Amino acid sequence: MAEILQKDGTWAFDGDALRLTPGRDRNISVLRQTLGELRVPLRALAGISFEQGKRAGRLRLRLREGADPLLHATGGRLTEPHDPYQLLVEPDRYGVAEYVVDEVRGALLLEEVPPGPVKEYLLPGPSVPLSVSAGDGTASFDGERVRLEWNWKTEDAKAATGVRTLELADITGVEWVPAAGLENGHLRLTVRGAPSSAPPKYDPNAVELWGFKKDPLMALVAAAVQARLPHPSAPVAGDGPRESAAPPARPAPSAAEDEHDALLRRLRELGELHRSGVLTDEEFTQAKQAVLNRM
Repeated sequence: MAEILQKDGTWAFDGDALRLTPGRDRNISVLRQTLGELRVPLRALAGISFEQGKRAGRLRLRLREGADPLLHATGGRLTEPHDPYQLLVEPDRYGVAEYVVDEVRGALLLEEVPPGPVKEYLLPGPSVPLSVSAGDGTASFDGERVRLEWNWKTEDAKAATGVRTLELADITGVEWVPAAGLENGHLRLTVRGAPSSAPPKYDPNAVELWGFKKDPLMALVAAAVQARLPHPSAPVAGDGPRESAAPPARPAPSAAEDEHDALLRRLRELGELHRSGVLTDEEFTQAKQAVLNRM
């Protein structure tokens, strides 16, 4: 197992998945603390990198497009303090970070995980029930319906609509946007048959956000709803059955082809790819070592 323990959190890779556990330091963002441990399967990864810095380095995961409902719902707008797929690394652990990168990259090569988009969510999204109070309201989600309640800071016209209960079947989309500069953010639910052109300040299906500490938690509500909506790549009704994102099944090996023989064949394949120039020296060394470790 490849593992790195830091104040910012712990990343552990067992060959099949990465477990990302946020640290307990008081500087850890409330979003990461609430989200808790994440299990990221290998096939959800598009890559991993490590960047050294003068005071600290940074490990970064790159997920395949469409693999995570949190990333889809937030549109890549999660900044560094709240991004669960980044880890601050202290200078004396740079070697460990590079080892983790080598192990994950070797496994991606060995398992031939493609970096392209997927057609189903490979992470489950935040657990429910979930309730967050921020900005001008409270959003709660139990897995079947979203409840929106307003507070004393809500505009009168929006507050007059009363408590909103939206069935999941009526929700066609969800979006979280953080406050930036003089622009407020929002959590907005797109509801079938309801216009969504009004600013979040007046939209009864949106919570307006002003850039306070709990604003990022609304991203968890957005992700929990998104995880239960049809995947963005799913065909619309009438276009036929939904296509599975799982890779095509490989034929089962015969009795004479045990795992050791399969690994030997993989070594020969890697050698051919290296000789033909498909794999660089570094990639070949990493992939070969990953095979040898399994043997």
